[in-house]
Amino acid sequence: MIKKNQAITIPGFKFSAVSAGIKKTGTKDLALIFSENITTTAGVFTTNKIKAAPVKLDIKRIVSQKGQAIIINSGNANACTGAQGLKDAKEISGITAKELCIIPELVYVSSTGVIGRPLPMQKIKKAIPELVEKLSPYSLTEVSTAIMTTDTFPKMAFKKINIAGKIGAIAGIAKGAGMICPNLATMLSFIVTDIAVEKKALDSALRNAVKNSFNRLIIDNDMSTNDTVLIMANGMLKNKPITKSSSLYPKFKNALTEITYNLAKMIAKDGEGATKLIEIIAKGAKTEGDAEKIAKSIASSMLVKTAIYGNDPNWGRIMAAIGYSGVEINEEKINIYIDKFKLVNKGMGIKKIPNNIFSKKEIVVTVELGLGKKEAKILTCDLTEGYIKINASYMT
Repeated sequence: MIKKNQAITIPGFKFSAVSAGIKKTGTKDLALIFSENITTTAGVFTTNKIKAAPVKLDIKRIVSQKGQAIIINSGNANACTGAQGLKDAKEISGITAKELCIIPELVYVSSTGVIGRPLPMQKIKKAIPELVEKLSPYSLTEVSTAIMTTDTFPKMAFKKINIAGKIGAIAGIAKGAGMICPNLATMLSFIVTDIAVEKKALDSALRNAVKNSFNRLIIDNDMSTNDTVLIMANGMLKNKPITKSSSLYPKFKNALTEITYNLAKMIAKDGEGATKLIEIIAKGAKTEGDAEKIAKSIASSMLVKTAIYGNDPNWGRIMAAIGYSGVEINEEKINIYIDKFKLVNKGMGIKKIPNNIFSKKEIVVTVELGLGKKEAKILTCDLTEGYIKINASYMT
C-alpha cells in the first residue's frame, strides 16, 4: 500500500507535470516520464479499429522495444484529427526529444480527453521546456494527477521485490473512470521499474498482467480510441536481465500483475458516478474462458449494476446474465454468494435475504458453477444517475 503523501522513487527515473492550458480548469494537464538511460520498453494498445494519433505513433515505435521518455497530455484525445493529429504527435515527441537531448524515436506520446478536437499545439510547445526543467525523481504523484480526466482521485501502485539479493521496485500509475470495456478501456497506464528484464520477458509479463487486470475490467462496455499501457525497465538495479526461462521470471510477472490488478481495482472503484466496487468471481467452470465469459456477462449487465446500486437483492438478474453468457451450464448446480452470504442454492433462491446485502462499498459476487475447477475474476462498479450526468455534459 502507498501511504498518504509518500514520495515514490524509482532509481534512474524522473517525472514532471505542468499546466499547459489544455484544460479549461487550469489544472496540470501535461506530464513527462523520463529515464536517464535507454530502457527496455513494452506496450499494449487499444483494439478499437479507430485509433488516436499518439497510439498509431507508439505502435510503430514499440517495435524497437526501446524507449526513454513518455509525454502525456489530458483534456484532448488527439483522436479523429486526421493527418494533422499525427503530425502534431510527432512534433510533440520531436520537441520533447530535443529538450531532453535524445532521439525522437525514444519518445512515446499519449493523450486522453475529448475526441475530434485538434491539439492546442502552441500551448503545448510553449510548456514543454518547463516540463523538462521541472523533472524530479519525486514527482510521480504529480504525473498521476495530471493525466486524470473524469477521475476523482489519482491512481498509483508500488511494490518492492527481491531480485537475487537486490531490492528492485515497480511503480505504476493509471487514469480511467468511464468508457471502460474489456480489452483495455479509456485508460492510460504507465509502469516503470529499475529491474533489468529482457525484451521478450518484459513483453510477455506485461501481456499476462494486462490479460488478468485491465482486460478484466468493465465500467460501461465502451472501448476507447486511446487506450495505452507502457512499461519501461531501465536496469538500474544491475541485476542479470530476467528472461522467460529465468527462475525469477514468475516472481517478476506476478509482481507486475499485482500492480496492474490494483490499478484496475482503483479504476473500477472510481467508475463515473460509482458508489460501489464490485468483484465478480466465477468458479467451478470447465475452462478459464468459460469462467471469464460468465463473469463478464454479469459485470456487463446494466440490470445487475443498477440492482446493486439500489440495494435490491434481485438475484434473478445475475442468473439471467449467467444464462445468456453463451456458456453451457447446469442451472441446478449454480450457487451464488454475495460476499459470504449464500443467495442462491442449486439454482434456487433462499427464502430470507437481508435488506442490506448490497450496502457495503466493496462487494464480491461469487458464482459456483459446479462443472470444473477453472475460475476468473472481473472488476466492475454499480451504475448510477451520476454516470448519466457526467457523460451527458462531457464536452460542455
